[in-house]
Amino acid sequence: MLSRAQRPQAFAAFLNPAVVGAVQAVMAQEYELKRGRAMVWPLALILPVLVLHRSTREALPSSIRTHLPTWAGRNPALLAGFGLRVDSTLPVLREGLRFALRHSLIQVEGGAVHAVPWSTRRAEGELQELLKAARLVGKWAATVDQPSTLLALLGVRV
Repeated sequence: MLSRAQRPQAFAAFLNPAVVGAVQAVMAQEYELKRGRAMVWPLALILPVLVLHRSTREALPSSIRTHLPTWAGRNPALLAGFGLRVDSTLPVLREGLRFALRHSLIQVEGGAVHAVPWSTRRAEGELQELLKAARLVGKWAATVDQPSTLLALLGVRV
């Protein structure tokens, strides 16, 4: 992947570490609130792709009443390229995680991402849309018993 300075301007602006870190932190916060324990850190490097990829984000359900396996079965075309999207955005996702750690949005403890509570009420526009989707995905992921099951549903091989 290109360095941040070499990335196209629109790509660099949208997938900057602050935005990606905020998505990861909100996702971890909602996961922890729903599940009662912190999110395992690999999910913070995989799940944001559901939010950051516009077509996938727009196909997400409006609530967690739609179960993840049901949604996955209805959206095989989106999930067909999911693993490749994760691979191609991994450097950006790592940058976001480092940003979130450095700015105390999250803490990594015992192999899990613990979110530090913070408010997203001032978010507007597309950022608000991203964070709303991140909240949904965080809650949604918390409903799946094992991270390995979640990764298998998304077609990710570790």
